[in-house]
Amino acid sequence: ARPARIFDRMSAPETPAAGAAATRSPLLSAGAQTYAAQLAVAVVSLANALLVARVLGPTGRGEVAFLTAIGYLTSNLATLGVQEANVNVAGERPDARAAMATNSAILAVILGLLTFGAVAGLVLLAPVVGGDVDRTLLWIVLATLPVLIFSTYLRFLIQGDYGFGITNLAWVLPAVVNVVVNGVLALLGVLSVATAVATWLAGQLIATALLAWHVRWRSVGFGRPSLSLLRSSLSFGLKSHVGRVMLLANYRIDQWILGAIAGSRQLGLYSVAVAFAEALFLLPTAIAAVQRPDLVRDDPAAAAGRTSRLFRFSVLVTLVGAVALIVLAPLLCVAVFGESFRGAVDDLRILSLGAFGIVALKQLGGALTARRKPTAASMAIGVAFIAMLVLDILLIPRHGGTGAAVASTIAYSIAGLVVAAMFVRKLGGRPRDLLPGTRDVREAFSGARRLTATTS
Repeated sequence: ARPARIFDRMSAPETPAAGAAATRSPLLSAGAQTYAAQLAVAVVSLANALLVARVLGPTGRGEVAFLTAIGYLTSNLATLGVQEANVNVAGERPDARAAMATNSAILAVILGLLTFGAVAGLVLLAPVVGGDVDRTLLWIVLATLPVLIFSTYLRFLIQGDYGFGITNLAWVLPAVVNVVVNGVLALLGVLSVATAVATWLAGQLIATALLAWHVRWRSVGFGRPSLSLLRSSLSFGLKSHVGRVMLLANYRIDQWILGAIAGSRQLGLYSVAVAFAEALFLLPTAIAAVQRPDLVRDDPAAAAGRTSRLFRFSVLVTLVGAVALIVLAPLLCVAVFGESFRGAVDDLRILSLGAFGIVALKQLGGALTARRKPTAASMAIGVAFIAMLVLDILLIPRHGGTGAAVASTIAYSIAGLVVAAMFVRKLGGRPRDLLPGTRDVREAFSGARRLTATTS
């Protein structure tokens, strides 16, 4: 018999929960749309990075990267993991979605303002934390934290009810705003660090407004807030929050440390390498997002089987992409960005090797959280965070961006092994279920052809 194609087998659980199948959207279409959105954001963001780097140089590019990294990191730090609870609530308690939406708005304001005060105080006490960027721009970025937090909450709440179309649009919009506005400003000769950061913030505001409009007029609306629901959301969210914060910190903490210790030029070079390397995470990120609502509704055996098969597929795709980046690194960094960015070549090659650990953290860690085992996922992410922090401090002062790349690759590789062990222990299965075989290669080619046909 012909082997079943991977996306055919993934579109429905082996043992669906009662009443759940009718609400599920096919994984292939949702996955293809989400992957297309991720790919579009990566391409447009890369074009924007090229534009900013060409006009402002490595130092200006580094300042923009530093400020946006602070906004990204602090907003996710302040969420307290409530977005993870939003996904599960949307799947398990449809009647509570409206209350969750209002709770999310209230929490976003409170937590955003508290985080603003905490970070501002830290920068005033230890100026090195704020790097060498303009302080006014830093305060403006921190002032938008409530909006950034609210956006995260709404995106997860909507995705928990299979609303991938609107969340994908909200994901793409800021990238489009960035490249269009920055392009016009560059042509007018007025592009600067300040205007680039302001454009980034405007894009985030537009995306958040779109998500809020969808919830209000196209979805459940904003209901009466619920204190009991708030308590349960915080209880669940805090269990996963430590891991999520450390995972997101891993994506940007090296840039923060690099910018603070080695300066904006080194960060500008490293950020270009990161922009290319992140292309390896697009498909795994899309798969992790679209499988999450199903995993909430599946029984444990079905969830483990679904996750293992999709993980093997992602590993094969990532292998091809990593080899391509290693070979093409000089062309991508120097030919595209210019000779002044030659220092990013080695950084990109090293970062490509750490992609497999990130794939494991995203897909296997996401499955653990979906199955209400967020602490197990957090343990693996904690390993990555500690390793990243220690290695960054040891390597960045002497080796700059290359040291940051080595630290990232080692940390993610160790964490990938840890989360795989946690996945097998908590959800069942065997370690070899996570290792691709010849059948997976055939199915990967089949799935890639179908995914390409769907996104074209």
